[in-house]
Order: sequence, then C-alpha cells, then structure tokens
Amino acid sequence: MRRFLPIPFSALLVAALAGCGAHERPAPPVAEPVIDGEQIRLPAGSPQGAVLVSAEAKLQQAETVRLQGRLVWDETRTARVDAPVAGRIVRLLAAPGDAVKAGQALAEIASPEIGQAQADARRADVDYEAATKNLARIRELNEAGITPARELQAAEAELARAAAERQRTRARNAAYGVGARIDQVFALRTPVSGVVVERTAAPGLEVRPDQAQPGQPALFVVSDPTRLWVRLDVPESLVGAVRPGQTVALKAAALPDRPIQARIAHVSDFIDPATRTLKARAEVDNADRALKAEMFVSGELSVPVREAVLVPAGALVLLGERYYAFVDQGEGRYLRREVQAEEAGLGSMRVLAGLAPGERVVVGGALLLQQLLGSKP
Repeated sequence: MRRFLPIPFSALLVAALAGCGAHERPAPPVAEPVIDGEQIRLPAGSPQGAVLVSAEAKLQQAETVRLQGRLVWDETRTARVDAPVAGRIVRLLAAPGDAVKAGQALAEIASPEIGQAQADARRADVDYEAATKNLARIRELNEAGITPARELQAAEAELARAAAERQRTRARNAAYGVGARIDQVFALRTPVSGVVVERTAAPGLEVRPDQAQPGQPALFVVSDPTRLWVRLDVPESLVGAVRPGQTVALKAAALPDRPIQARIAHVSDFIDPATRTLKARAEVDNADRALKAEMFVSGELSVPVREAVLVPAGALVLLGERYYAFVDQGEGRYLRREVQAEEAGLGSMRVLAGLAPGERVVVGGALLLQQLLGSKP
C-alpha cells in the first residue's frame, strides 16, 4: 500500500500565489505631482486632479442681508379712538369688521360733563338774548335823555360779555360734536374712514380721558387693512447701508408661499441702546388682506458693499492668521496665493485683495492641494 505524506497549507498558499502572479502584469507607476515653490503641477490622469473642483471668482457689488420684523397698522390710515369725556357707554354702534366713514358714530356715552356743557350753552343763549333786549331798551331811554351815558356803556359791555360766553360754549359743544339739546349723550366718532379692526368697548363700561395711555388698548381702532407697515430691526453695522427707497423681500412663516414686496419709507435716526438696532419702516400692499397686523416676518435686503470677489468658504485655506487660495492656471497647474478676506455670511467669503474677478479658483479640494504643498506659509 502506497502512503501519501501531508503537504502543509502554507506551501499550498505560496504555490497558488506564485501561479497567479505568473499571469498578471505589474501596474504602471503613478506620476507624482510636481511642486515648484507655490505652484503645484498635477500630471494628466492624476487621482488628485480628479477630485478638484474649480469655479470662476465673481465680483460682488451687493450682498443680501436678513432682517427680522413685524407687521403693524399704517399709522397714516389708523385712528385709536378713546373717550375724551368721562361717562358710561350706553350703546355700541360699530362692531369689529364693520366698514365706517370718517365722522361716523361708533358708540354713545352718557356723560354728566356733556350735560353740563349743553346746559352752559343754553344759559349763554338766554343771557345773550336778555343782554340784547336790555341794550335796546337802554339805548332808547338814553336817546330820550332819561338814562345817563354810563348805563348805556354798561349795557353794551354786558352784551359783549354775553356774546363772548355764548361763543365759548358753542365752540366747546362743537368740539364735542353735540347739539343744543340737553341729553347728556356724547357720540364717540371715528376721525378716519376704514374698518373697525379692534374693539374693547362694551355696554356699561365706565370710561375716562386719562385711560388713553401709551400701551393701553383703545376703545376702538379703525384702520385700512389693505395697507400695512412693517417695522424692521436693522443691526447697527448696517446703519449706512439701509436707506429709504430700497425694496425688501419679506416672508411670513404663516404664509410661506405668498411673496411680499415692501419699500422702505423711513429709517430712524436713533439706535435702541438695549438691542443696538435701529428701526426701519416699510410699506406693504395687502389688497387681499391675507397679511395680519402683529404677524412676524423675515426680510432679505440687497445692500451695496465695496467691490470685492466672493468665493465659497471652502475655497480658502487658513494658515495661522493668513488666508490662501489656489488659482487654477489650467493644464493641471495650481498656484497658491495669499489673499485678504473676511466673512460674507451664508457660507461665503469676501476677498478684498489677492484675487481678480474672472480668475478660476479651486472651490473643492483646496485642503488636498495644501497637504501636497505642506504646511509652510
């Protein structure tokens, strides 16, 4: 019987690898990048060149800034109506949503103050009539030589006083908008045409003139909802860039699909010391009344900046305190160049010196080129 000696597994593995290698050709050598000072030259087919992305440097003459704000009523078309007299509301004549005309009554207030003014006006009319008749009588007696001249002068003075008092009481009643009838009723009227957008008035509510304080709700607010203002918070750094006449694109979170265009009408002359912002006011057309007062909005505004080249943040390499960019010179040649740059926001850098508009710069893979050059500045 013939015996077979066992062959070690390692010997079989070596034989198998030797057999495979006999049929494979050695891979051609990969060309190495050539470094000459600040320049890198990548040969054709270089794996490093396959991952690089270059783009043209763009000239930036304006930048887009984001602002926050809220919609408010147009104050030139808005009236906050409060009671100018003390009293009690006895009748409501307008409800929220009602369209009203200038001079239309919104509510009636029973007011002893108005009753006193009406009574004073009636008394002044009576006194004037009496003084007129008395002067006529005294004048006849004086012409007949019965009464002295001093009595005529006194009657004339009394008539002048009565006329002045009648004029005063009538002017006061005209200011209140009440007539000669003594009814103690004051009609609270709107000075502007529009829509009743807010109402806190209620039947039986006691009202006083001193209740009309800043920050306190008015009895009625009448405005034009088809025209709104937006108050924008402008950072102190943009004081010189935001000016009246500029157009701002707004967006409300509640209405993401509705474009809103507004024009800046006014920029305040002072900065809020707490927030270090100033207020800008823009006008918004709201013909469809989809926008609501007190709605928060965000805005984008294009502001002029000094001419510079704008590149993606990934196009620059920061070494110490210096920025560098790699300029694509074509045919696999890349030149590292020091630049002066600052952040421009939204993932971009503003290059102030070192790059010219139109030059192609590496925007993807700049760190790879820097590794090839080494970390030397």
